[in-house]
Amino acid sequence: MAEKIAHTLHPDKLDNLPEWSAVEVTEAIVVEDKYQGNTVDRMEMRMLGRIQVLRRNFSFVPMLGFSTVLICTWELLFANLLFALTDGGTGGLFWGFTVTIFACIFIYLSLAEMASMTPTAGGQYHWVSEFSPRWCQKYLSYITGWLLAIGWQGAIVGLSFVAGTIVQGLITLNNPSYEPQQWHGTLLVIAAVAIAIGINVFLSKTLPIAEIPILILHVLGLFAIIIPLLVMAPKNDARTALLTVTNSGGWHTTGTSFMIGLLTALGSMMGFDCAVHMSEEIKNASVTLPKAILWGAGLNAVLGYLCVFTLCFTMTDIPRLLESPTGFPFLQLFYDVTGSNAGTAVMAAIVIITLVMAVVSEVATASRQIWAFARDDGLPFSKFLRRVRPGWNIPLNALWVSLAFGVFIALINLGSSVALNAIVSLTISAILSSYILSIGCILSKRLRGEPLPPSRFSLGKWGMATNVIAIVFLVPFFIFCFFPTARPVDRETMNWNIAMFGGITIFATVWYVLGGKEIYRPPVLIQNRDL
Repeated sequence: MAEKIAHTLHPDKLDNLPEWSAVEVTEAIVVEDKYQGNTVDRMEMRMLGRIQVLRRNFSFVPMLGFSTVLICTWELLFANLLFALTDGGTGGLFWGFTVTIFACIFIYLSLAEMASMTPTAGGQYHWVSEFSPRWCQKYLSYITGWLLAIGWQGAIVGLSFVAGTIVQGLITLNNPSYEPQQWHGTLLVIAAVAIAIGINVFLSKTLPIAEIPILILHVLGLFAIIIPLLVMAPKNDARTALLTVTNSGGWHTTGTSFMIGLLTALGSMMGFDCAVHMSEEIKNASVTLPKAILWGAGLNAVLGYLCVFTLCFTMTDIPRLLESPTGFPFLQLFYDVTGSNAGTAVMAAIVIITLVMAVVSEVATASRQIWAFARDDGLPFSKFLRRVRPGWNIPLNALWVSLAFGVFIALINLGSSVALNAIVSLTISAILSSYILSIGCILSKRLRGEPLPPSRFSLGKWGMATNVIAIVFLVPFFIFCFFPTARPVDRETMNWNIAMFGGITIFATVWYVLGGKEIYRPPVLIQNRDL
């Protein structure tokens, strides 16, 4: 067995591997040859100092479906419409989405280049380890790994909660006497998480194939919704639809309201690093991965614009939408336009189905993230989390932990929906901070004049400018993601994101100081660029 491991890894780096037990190593390398990827994939795994333990069965189109459905841009624009109307209105929604798309061009170009340089499931925490200055690389990488691990776990519950509450809104529309209870929402969240975990565990081999029809639904489903709206709804004039920016959040300036409302558009486009965390299951990863990121972002941008244009021109009675008993302005809009509970239910069902399918991809991403971080002993119980069972070739233990985490967080909703919202709100700040750190680190490497690793997708001479522009947008996005939606602020309306972000950062730092720094092995110590 030791000979097989030595053949897989560069001999100079064997001593730097995490200290797996003999059982774990034996199980880790049981993967069929056809799932090892091409010659470049194998070479890159040796360079990274990793063993191929997962199946490489994702090609470009399935990964395009995986990422675009997970981000679910137009679905989230509908679902989070309440926040956009409160801060910014139709004009704010349109221009906020425009600013977001412009920023995403530079953000995802930067991520795509790093993904091609180092296609690893660790993603941002690995890149921070490799590109940051030596004096801070271990700590920054460790903190990035913690934020991503908790942030992506929170995303599972957050998206499930959105889908569940839309179901409750539909029930309210059809039965005005229905009184939504928190335990109803909790059960719906647990059901969505359980379905997603089940698909990831028992249908993992067919997941790439399943992504294709889901991608088709993601694209055609939008047209099934916007065509009836555009045909049947009364229309705003262009000035009202695109230039009227409102401030219903009680902020002192319209500019502040616009920036807070912009977070609705931003949240609908953030997270394409999801493809990165699946990179060790992608064929020809260093080429396929950047293509999936950029094509996915481009496709969702187009679909998002179609959704935004439709909403801006068809929402003619915004106060009525905001006062909808369903809690979702888009459900009220569907009903007002169609005049039919059945028609509204069918249109809303498309949104719900795609959101639940997005949870499936969320689970895959989140489990791979904590599995990758556990490989480097970044988490408690890393030996358990990184174990891959023979024959399954998926991070099964990490998936069970994702299920347990999702159920636990959902149960918190029984006691306090404020606490639940505080936990799931961490996702956007965690993702933004990981982008700032990883892009900032490769920018610092460029500024130091150090050579960059070879890449099959390179920004060339435009790399530094692209990184700078990305950071310029990311920093204010990060700051405003901690603002509440409206003023005045009380316990219920407070944005507890700052408390969660600070709490996780402080906890991870204390854990690092008390012993994590002795156990954690930053990926840069394991990889070998000289191969």
